Amino acid sequence: MTDAPFRQIGTPRRGGIIAIADHASNFVPDDIELGIPAELMDQHIAIDIGTAGVAERLARKHGIAAQIAQVSRLVIDLHRNEGDDALVVASSDGHTIPGNIGANIERRTALYHRPYHEAFAAMVAEAQPALILAIHSFTPEMASTGEQRPWDVGLLYNQDDRAARVAIDSFTAMGFTVGDNEPYSGKQLNATMDRHAEANGIPYLTIELRQDLVARKSHQAVWADRIAKVAQDVLATLAT
Repeated sequence: MTDAPFRQIGTPRRGGIIAIADHASNFVPDDIELGIPAELMDQHIAIDIGTAGVAERLARKHGIAAQIAQVSRLVIDLHRNEGDDALVVASSDGHTIPGNIGANIERRTALYHRPYHEAFAAMVAEAQPALILAIHSFTPEMASTGEQRPWDVGLLYNQDDRAARVAIDSFTAMGFTVGDNEPYSGKQLNATMDRHAEANGIPYLTIELRQDLVARKSHQAVWADRIAKVAQDVLATLAT
């Protein structure tokens, strides 16, 4: 990891599409000890599996500049607002995170959360994009509750569903089982897009991919191609 809690790939095209992946890394800085088994760091509580590869492919093949997180959501959740109770979690999907109990949240916010969002705000201001993509992934089943999550892909939104409505139709036409504000509702959690898209009147797609469908690099490449096509469908529809 560099000093920054993110990396940016590609050059934003003014009036084009940009992307962000808030949970793309399982990196934990050396001065933070979470106190959990190492194998948990490869699971969904620590990282959105597959999202870094999808975002990289979007940038390198499709010209969609991307900002990709380089710190684990267990260090600080970049897809939360400052002051949110879940910004630094003490437990996740049934697992206690001992190192986060009594953590210096302000220090982590200053080191990771603020620079991350300030950098993306600058990218948005520079690009003035017509569309923002937020790339996430979800586990097929919640271990703590047994909740089944059968969708192949989900589209999340809060108040602005312009782009999501088009994308839901596009993914459905491809033959996928599509979640409409699933596996959770963007009306409850939409922090990054609330801040950088809705607040600026920019259409966006918050895309949730089922993790077993994007675990392999070859699958990540295929999904990046699909997402790029759907994003172009969205732009064409919104332009009419």
